[in-house]
Amino acid sequence: MAAARLVFSLSRLPSSTHGINRKFQPFLLAQTVAPYRVRALRCQATPESSEPQEKLVVDDSSTSETSPASKEASSGFPESPNRDVNRRVAVASVVAALALFLSTRLDFGISLKDLTASALPYEEALSNGKPTVVEFYADWCEVCRELAPDVYKIEQQYKDKVNFVMLNVDNTKWEQELDEFGVEGIPHFAFLDRQGNEEGNVVGRLPRQYLVENVNALAAGKQSIPHARAVGQYSSAEARKVHQVTDPLSHG
Repeated sequence: MAAARLVFSLSRLPSSTHGINRKFQPFLLAQTVAPYRVRALRCQATPESSEPQEKLVVDDSSTSETSPASKEASSGFPESPNRDVNRRVAVASVVAALALFLSTRLDFGISLKDLTASALPYEEALSNGKPTVVEFYADWCEVCRELAPDVYKIEQQYKDKVNFVMLNVDNTKWEQELDEFGVEGIPHFAFLDRQGNEEGNVVGRLPRQYLVENVNALAAGKQSIPHARAVGQYSSAEARKVHQVTDPLSHG
């Protein structure tokens, strides 16, 4: 909606021959503006007269002071948040992404003791007609502790089809098994078929997929496993700390 900016000049004119002492001579300045308001009432002298003249100015300055809402409406886009808000959002996003990554990759709290507690006794595993994974380990073995979360995941996935056995190399009860399976480094994973015959073994730190594929082959009843002999970084079994077992029923 357009309006006109009006400026009225009130001045005292000299007396004419007709005896008129005052006349008002208006003049108009036109300009297209938005809704207007009175800005000031001031007096000033004109060149024709030394007497002050009254001037009423109707200003449209309200249109120049555009509010944030009107700017947003005219541009069609909301104003961007300030830098501090951007920084906080960025930090929160990174923390959330890191937390999600850790929650899907790591299993805090899973230890060798947990694996031993859920493992099946060796003698029972050989007699129940299921294929078996035997892990030779030691509590001091750094690689064994590192792989514990992965082994736990695999065990939870296949425990209904495959036996999982944990044998502690520090236990003199398993001297015969150490010789039988040729354990020189730990962790040593031996993969046995349903009859208790060894299909192959994996030693040390290797990609998780090696264990998954071998266990999957056992569960499916295949004649062989994809990784029959693989060796990664391991701890030497010669460093084992031999001790006598107080509980003869212990399978650890």
